[in-house]
Formats: sequence, C-alpha cells, structure tokens
Amino acid sequence: MAAIPDAPAAPDDAPAPPATSGPPAAPAPPAGPASLTARSRGLALAVIAAGMLMTVLDGSVVTVAMPAIQQDLGFSPAGLSWVVNAYLIAFGSLLLLAGRLGDLIGRKRMFVAGTVLFTAASVLAGAADSPALLITARLLQGAGSAMAAAVSLGILITLFARPAERSRAIAVFSFTGAAGASIGQVLGGVLTDALDWHWIFFVNLPIGLAVLAGAVLVLPGDRGPGLAAGADVIGALLVTAGLMLGIHTVVRAGGQGWASVSTLGPLALSLALLAGFVLRQATARNPLMPLRILRSRSVRGANVVQILMVAALFAFQVLVALHLQKVLGYGAARTGLAMLPAAVVIGAVSLGLSARLNARFGERRVLSAGLLLLVAMLGLLTRLPVHAHYLTDLLPVMLLAAGFGLALPALTTLGMSDADAEDAGLASGLFNTTQQIGMALGVAVLSTLAASRTEGLLAAGRGRAEALTGGYHLAFLVGAGLLATALVVALVSLRDPARRRPPVTGPGRERQDASRR
Repeated sequence: MAAIPDAPAAPDDAPAPPATSGPPAAPAPPAGPASLTARSRGLALAVIAAGMLMTVLDGSVVTVAMPAIQQDLGFSPAGLSWVVNAYLIAFGSLLLLAGRLGDLIGRKRMFVAGTVLFTAASVLAGAADSPALLITARLLQGAGSAMAAAVSLGILITLFARPAERSRAIAVFSFTGAAGASIGQVLGGVLTDALDWHWIFFVNLPIGLAVLAGAVLVLPGDRGPGLAAGADVIGALLVTAGLMLGIHTVVRAGGQGWASVSTLGPLALSLALLAGFVLRQATARNPLMPLRILRSRSVRGANVVQILMVAALFAFQVLVALHLQKVLGYGAARTGLAMLPAAVVIGAVSLGLSARLNARFGERRVLSAGLLLLVAMLGLLTRLPVHAHYLTDLLPVMLLAAGFGLALPALTTLGMSDADAEDAGLASGLFNTTQQIGMALGVAVLSTLAASRTEGLLAAGRGRAEALTGGYHLAFLVGAGLLATALVVALVSLRDPARRRPPVTGPGRERQDASRR
C-alpha cells in the first residue's frame, strides 16, 4: 500500500523563547505518532486495515459455510445460529470496555493482545470437533476482535492529524469494512467447496501472524495514564452485562417473539443495567466512559445514523444472498461472485473519490448523497421479480452499493471529529459498538418481518419462491425507510467538522469550542 504523503507543515507563528542561563534543558519527549514519517504512517495504516479486514472477513465467511458446519458437527437448527450469535454477542458487548482500556493502558498494547487472542481462537475454531468447542472458540474470537477493533480508529486519528490525510486514511479503513463482507462471502464459498469448512478459520493463522508482526514493528508505542485513571470496575460490569444481555435478547427475539415475556423481561433488565451505567459514569471519580464524549452533537448524531444505516444494510448483505440461493438456486461460491461488483464499486468510491469529495463538499453532503443512493438501492430491491435476471435486475443494485463507499468514510469522520487524543479509543469503541447494535437490530427485526410475511403468503397458497420473495420485499421496504430516517437525522443533527486552524486563545477559543458542540 502506498504511503500517504505528508501535507505541508503548518506555520509556526509563536516567537522563539529567550535564551536563559542555567542547567541544560531536559531532553525533548519522544515524537508523537503524528510526527512519524509518511512511510511509517502508511505502513501503520496497512497493518490496521489488514487487521480490520481479517475480523470482517471472519464475520461474513462463516455465513456461507453454515450448512457444511451443521452437517459435520451435528448442530440443531436452533443451535447453529450460535455459531454467529456467540461471536456477535462477545464482540458487541466488549467494544466500549476495550476502547476505554486501550486509552488507559495503551492502544497498541490492546491491538496486539486482541490480535493474539483472535488468531489463537481461530485455530481452536478450525480444530473444533464438537458444537460446544466451536461456540467457545467463536466467543473468544469475538472478544479478540473487540479488543483490536475498538482501538483501531483511535490509532488512526492520532496518526493522521491533518484533515486531508485523515480523510484518506479513514477511506482506506472504511473500504476494508465495507468491501470485506462481500470478499468474505466469495472466500468462504471457495474454501468450503474446494477444501472444507475448517479452512475458513485456519486461513486466519497466517494473516493473523502477519498482522501481529506488523503491529509490533510498525505501530507507534503509546502509554496511557494507567488503570488508576479510569478503572471503574462497577461501571465495566454494568455496561458489559447490559450490552451482552441486550444483544443476546435482540438476536433471539425473532424466534421467541418480540412481545413474549422471554424477550421483554431481559430487554428491560438490559436497559436498566445500561441506565445504571450512565448514572455511575455521572458520579464516579474515575469513570470508565467520561460523559463528555456525548456532549458533541456530531458524536451523538453520527452514532444514531450508524445504527439506522447498518440495520438497513443487513437487508442488502444477507437477504440478497438468501434470495440468490433460496429463490434463484445459486451455490455458495456463485453467490459470493454475484455480489462481488458491490465490493468493487464500494472500494473504487471509498478509496478513489470519498476523500476528495469530503474535502470539496464536506462530509455532511457526501454522507447525504451516499444515503440517497442506498435508499434507491433498497427501493429497486422492493421490485425484484421472482425469476430475476442478474444483468437487468441485480447488477444495477450492486452498482448502487457505491453509496456505502460514500457514506461510511464521511460518517466515520463525523463520528470521530470531536474526539480528543485521550478519548480516541473510547470514541472508536463507541462507534464500533453502535455498529454492532445496528447489525443485531437488523438481523432480528428485518429477518423476523421477512419470515412472518413469507409464512403469511405460504398460508395464502402462494408458491415457495413467490412467498420468499414477498418476505424479502417487505424487509427491503423497511430497510429503505430506516435509511430515509438516517438521512433526516444526518441533515438535522450533523455538521461538518471544523478544518484545522491556528491555535486560538482567550474569548475566541471559548467561541470556537462552543461552535463544535
């Protein structure tokens, strides 16, 4: 990967200090991450992006291998869902805690530890010979992914301080997340058909070792203030238990029923635990999550938009794949290849255009344009015929996925724009947490709606293919509504981040700080 070039250095208007007599001055502290050479920062970006790609691939590569895993290990239909749910619950519930711990003990240390755990758990998953062992390994994979992913954005925004460089770095990072899912479906189908399902996990070993070596050699060292500055054990227990219970309840709601006691009871308890966490953070001497992070209008708005957008795009990533396989009769590898154009256009837009468009028009406008394209994409899917032709009915949909390549880099920049260096890991963990919440809600709500509509059409005497298509149409329509809501929230609540200016002091500084809220 080509290194990101340095932008011209900002002029230094401060006068030089007068010479004084006395003992020699203490040596200057080591240079910060932003003062590294362009080549070093480019290599660090490559390491972070590769780590992100590995975890995203692992999330999507499993979906196409599920039938083979069920047949080989003897999973029940209900138990098979835990191959995905175990990873999702561990990953989503630990992101916020891992992000804050990264701020306290060092983000590089957290990234390295997470990569080690994820790689070791991947080997354990590949060697699994029972459902219990595979689910345990998936829990550990989720924990390792959370540790590494929670601090990745925090490392990037401290490495790339200048807006133009940061936009390009976030574009690369966003591409790995957006396109990695489609690549994972292709890779999962190929590995499962050519070898067997064990290799979808074993393939993480060489990738993980390469990422680990790169992280140790390339990522800049950092030292946080230590656990004493924010080791809120009670807060950590409240937020982890609340998120874990909430995500667990949401992913099971489709089978239990949203109005059932087994759903409403745990959901109420989860909300109570999270409310207790917020109260704890408002009163704790050393809070795990200082509530100042939520004072920023951009942080609040960007995280709400992300929940809505990710929940809606579940309808594209998963339900389109199900339509290809269950209605059109595609195999696993062919399904992945059919969705590959989406990955290509997302990559071309996020890597080639998004940074320049953000710089010229502002992140808010680019995000809005991307959301409009995604609304059009799901709108087309609501009219998808039962006997769809790929070139005329599906390829245009894949090309409109370019909207994700516009929306995600812009949204990521907005979500991290007001994060200070001391809270970068926390802001990164929060942004990743809302992404997982959106994914869990999308899985639970849209799949439940699609299944319910399909059952109703089958009961009315429709054929299976027609009933499945009708169920997917409803999910696509609701997804389009979620994206339209995200667009309204973005237009109302988000503002473009202020570009870097010379330091301001005095009353002007107070006005500048107030304008960012």
